[in-house]
Amino acid sequence: MIKVALDVMGGDNAPYEIIKGAVLAVSENKELKVFLTGQTELIEENLDKLKSEGIAADRKLLEIVEAPEIITNDEAPVMAIRKKKNSSISVAMRLVKEGEADAFVSAGSTGAVLVGGQLVVGRLKGIERSPLASLLPTQKGVSLLIDCGANVDSRSAHLVQYAIMGSIYMENVMGIKNPKVAIVNVGVEEEKGNALVKETYPLLKSCTDINFTGSIETRQIPYGDADVIVCDAFVGNAILKLYEGVAGVLLEEIKKGLLSTLLSKIGAMLSKKALKNTLSKFDATKHGGAPMLGLNGLVVKTHGNAKHNEIKNALIQCISFKNQGINDKIKEYLSE
Repeated sequence: MIKVALDVMGGDNAPYEIIKGAVLAVSENKELKVFLTGQTELIEENLDKLKSEGIAADRKLLEIVEAPEIITNDEAPVMAIRKKKNSSISVAMRLVKEGEADAFVSAGSTGAVLVGGQLVVGRLKGIERSPLASLLPTQKGVSLLIDCGANVDSRSAHLVQYAIMGSIYMENVMGIKNPKVAIVNVGVEEEKGNALVKETYPLLKSCTDINFTGSIETRQIPYGDADVIVCDAFVGNAILKLYEGVAGVLLEEIKKGLLSTLLSKIGAMLSKKALKNTLSKFDATKHGGAPMLGLNGLVVKTHGNAKHNEIKNALIQCISFKNQGINDKIKEYLSE
């Protein structure tokens, strides 16, 4: 049984969509148990609402853990984690720290999740920084962008650890053998880049534990030219947000174009199935959330506007992480 602590109160669509995701997840996978951390009365109300809608929960696989406080996005993360010990984020993270849960999932404050991961769950011995890793849809499948939001000021040694942890994740969770690792750069030539890239490139090149293929320009990322894309969080978060923005605009423009004339509407109707299948390949929500690697337990951050499908997939994603023993593999590497 894989046990996941879910922050029910965090996110734009909390608590209804978050709870719905949990109910659907345990309905699909009976080896999953979810701790719902939040305000008990509110959780019960939403479970009753889902039941009235025909989405019944297996209460044996769901357990409510009272957490009366909520951390909002406008609060200073460090102060919020330290002062609000009974928040849904803090309570859920303590379940991971104390070994009662294997993983933590939240759509809440990114800053609070990152701080809580470091301060409450804690880093593995030997890990200098814990990066946030997000799966990006590409023409060839998915690529892991690491770091995409945790450490805006990273050193070369940190980026090497990101590359190693990212490779372990992609090989064991995503099933990509000997994943290709590249560092984000302004050109593919080895002599290009800022001081951090120039310092990190030779270290990655000499690292025998990864399949380093050199630099990657951002325009090549959607084509899937690398499986693990390494950068500091300032660059990574800019790539992630641009990726999401462009995808949203393209989708809106395609819809407008298809509905602009009678002829295009007929064409849209005829191509609806093929178009839907193509667009689904670039749906980031089906891959769940972004794991924070290098911690003593799994911490997963989903989008703030996550709905039930993304929450469901994030919870199920935790099963693969635990079953494949990612943390144990990272520990094993560090010990060697």
